[in-house]
Amino acid sequence: MDYLLQYGLFLAKAITLIISLVVVIGIAIGLSNRARKHAEGELEVEQLNETYEQMSNVIQLATLPPGKRKLWHKEKKKSDKDKKTNSEIRSRVFLLDFKGDMRASAVASLRQEITAILTQAKPEDEVVVRLESGGGMVHSYGLAASQLDRIRQQNIPLTVCVDKVAASGGYMMACVANKILAAPFAMIGSIGVVAQLPNFNRLLKKHDVDVELHTAGDYKRTLTMFGENTEEGRDKFIEDLEEIHNIFKDFVKNHRQAVDINEISTGKVWLGCHALDKSLVDELKTSDTYLVERSAEADIFQVKFVYHKSLPEKFGLAAESRADSFLMRWLDRTRKQQFFS
Repeated sequence: MDYLLQYGLFLAKAITLIISLVVVIGIAIGLSNRARKHAEGELEVEQLNETYEQMSNVIQLATLPPGKRKLWHKEKKKSDKDKKTNSEIRSRVFLLDFKGDMRASAVASLRQEITAILTQAKPEDEVVVRLESGGGMVHSYGLAASQLDRIRQQNIPLTVCVDKVAASGGYMMACVANKILAAPFAMIGSIGVVAQLPNFNRLLKKHDVDVELHTAGDYKRTLTMFGENTEEGRDKFIEDLEEIHNIFKDFVKNHRQAVDINEISTGKVWLGCHALDKSLVDELKTSDTYLVERSAEADIFQVKFVYHKSLPEKFGLAAESRADSFLMRWLDRTRKQQFFS
């Protein structure tokens, strides 16, 4: 009897402890979600002039003979003092980074960064975007290009630097700029549209599986993965692609009037050195070279909007959501979707 009583007390304590832990975790998650609603992320701003100057100083000091280093420190201290005394108002360069995936997910941060910059930037300033993207979904990159166009609409000079790739939807973003700089071996262009999806209808018929698809509207579904596709549906599907391609071409032509749009809108990709000949870019230069040059006459501020991680994400409890995200990406690739390519 005593044994049962002791076991019952132990079980009650264990259940109480478990319930307490669940309540504490629930409260913590609730507070985290509530805080996240009020502050999804924060803006980080770093001035790069000091970074460039420190790098230069380290090299310069290391290459001086030991006997001249003390004199260098003395002259440097005097030079810094003179800069503070004779400080002048300089123009500003706001630096953004955009690394695009299929969904142009970075547009979530980009829109926040641009909104913040536009509250301070003036026509004598400049926005520089280091862009890297091979393209992706039409609507996603359309939104990303529209975000960059907000800068142009405020009459603030916009420069896009392409060190690796700005193809397809990536080039759609780049062409909004007043000036496009590209590294000699950067991949530029790919002005075209592509869409694909598998069809399992014959396989399903072979195993006596019927699929019913009911729509209201003749073109609610043109091609499907499981139903039997028709020639009429294929024709409409191709017509949609052509329409998007024509809009893409018009967009590029309106922003890059020097290009021969019929020549460069075949989906072909050019290296930077050849893209310059086609007027797809304005100059062959890496982003590093350009920023170092600008740092001599302007203050450069790197702007990043960083989203906060939720409590489950911090503790690595988001594996299921990551799996769901992977599944959604696969479905996006297989069902009817138009991609800039």
